[in-house]
Amino acid sequence: MRKKSLAAVALLGGAALLVSFRSASDNERYFEIAKNLDIFATLFKEVNTYYVDEVPPAKLVKTGIDAMLKSLDPYTNYIPEDDIEDFRTMTTGQYGGIGAVVVKRNGRTVVQAAYEGYPAQKAGLLPGDEILSINGVTVEKKSNSDISKLLKGQANSQVKLMVTRYGQEAPVEVNITRDKIQVDNVPYYGMLTPEIGYFQLSGFTVDAGKEVRLAVAKLKEQGAKKLVFDIRDNPGGLLNEAVNISNLFVDKGKDIVSTKGKVSDWNKTYKALDAPLDTQIPIVVITSNRSASASEIVSGVLQDYDRAVLVGERTFGKGLVQATRPLSYNSQLKVTTAKYYIPSGRCIQEIDYSHRADDGTLGKVPDSLRTAFKTVAGRTVYDGGGVAPDVEVQDREIADITRVLLQKSYLFDYATRYRAEHPTIAAARQFKLTDADYQKFTDYLKGKDISYSTDAEKALADLTKKVKEEKHYEDVKTELEGMRKKVTTNKANDLMRFKPEIRELLEQEIVSRYYFQKGSVEASFDDDPNILMAMNVLNDQTRYSALLKPGTVEAKTRPEAKRSTAGGK
Repeated sequence: MRKKSLAAVALLGGAALLVSFRSASDNERYFEIAKNLDIFATLFKEVNTYYVDEVPPAKLVKTGIDAMLKSLDPYTNYIPEDDIEDFRTMTTGQYGGIGAVVVKRNGRTVVQAAYEGYPAQKAGLLPGDEILSINGVTVEKKSNSDISKLLKGQANSQVKLMVTRYGQEAPVEVNITRDKIQVDNVPYYGMLTPEIGYFQLSGFTVDAGKEVRLAVAKLKEQGAKKLVFDIRDNPGGLLNEAVNISNLFVDKGKDIVSTKGKVSDWNKTYKALDAPLDTQIPIVVITSNRSASASEIVSGVLQDYDRAVLVGERTFGKGLVQATRPLSYNSQLKVTTAKYYIPSGRCIQEIDYSHRADDGTLGKVPDSLRTAFKTVAGRTVYDGGGVAPDVEVQDREIADITRVLLQKSYLFDYATRYRAEHPTIAAARQFKLTDADYQKFTDYLKGKDISYSTDAEKALADLTKKVKEEKHYEDVKTELEGMRKKVTTNKANDLMRFKPEIRELLEQEIVSRYYFQKGSVEASFDDDPNILMAMNVLNDQTRYSALLKPGTVEAKTRPEAKRSTAGGK
């Protein structure tokens, strides 16, 4: 017995006390738990004692825990003491630091963005600056995590950066006083037209509901009679903030979301407890396939109560709830405890984590097993696959050339150069690059590596390989070569062929250097197909109303309505 770890003995003792009060099946289960914990403890002891190389205990155990939890779902995670601060930042949106996004790129440590009004921006740190050292520590070989820890610290503490900057030969010293950084859940709100207000929701940390309430109230003061609520790419967050935000637009006392899990005492129905802010103002919610969890609760609630028209893409499909449980030595477990159900009764969870194939792969809920539910007005909606929009807008696929320019940071680097050479520009919504400006950008790219393979080139290469294998190459050699030349010629013209798309992204990048994140948002208004569709719907009151009623021509064009029709054949 002495050879067993104290932890294993304690767990065994605890299990013994528990099983004496449980049924035979429970006894067997707890015996299995105790037995396997004992095996794990003795195995670890033997590995630690006899393995040929030195074994770091904490790292090895964490690897084992991570592998165990990975077999459950991606959201059940072990949080060691060293990572608790990062976890708190995720849930509260607060940390002590400088308020900048810094990334590692090709061995260089580059400032990606400086948040407006925060210490880095106030001290003069600019996007595009390359950080050489932090408080005298050279960062050349440091990881992103290491750099983040060097930049973070207590409010009012000092951090000294040495940076190189475009247009300046000698390194520049930037002294910054750290502060409490609060990442906004609502990074932008403003008017699209004199009557249409717009706001983004990017997270669900503490006080997200208060931020949305404030944004909507301010927009109404500015004359908003209709709202565009942009929830694209929002990964979710705190459940109670999803309830608070939904409550702003539906009547007090209404069901918002219910949770159901193994521990029945934890099952709960969350209701709208407060008086709403506005139950009448027309709303369009914009969703994407990366809108998940809490953002799906809000969009699903507004759809189930026919309170808003959803525009965009089907959401991610995460219908699971997590809770944190304290562990020993200040570590924590984030564990999936329940599924959630929105007012129509549907759960939008798409992936079935409880049933894996023999090879360990996971499957989605098949269409044949999805169940139809009804909104309050009687529109058909489905469970098991995210929240479907009422008006579908496909995310635009960018061209291969555009993808290369983004991946190699050529747009970013050119914006850095442009900012250094142009002290001021027009307002964010008015700024446009002229044809001469765009020609300067293409001149800048001369000599840069913008090589890439198009899908057509890859297909031709595969075809060439196939015909060679089948000994037919000489028969089609001339045709293949002709096709290859045409594809290459088209590719050479891609900078001009996709000029509107490239110019739009370059304008947004340049505007962000002068007007920060808010300017970048405003620069996208006239080109964003989702915002344009949202405005179109709100400006057509007849269409807006028809989309929220069952049986209308407009309602029948909804993706879910089409599914219902197909299912009835």
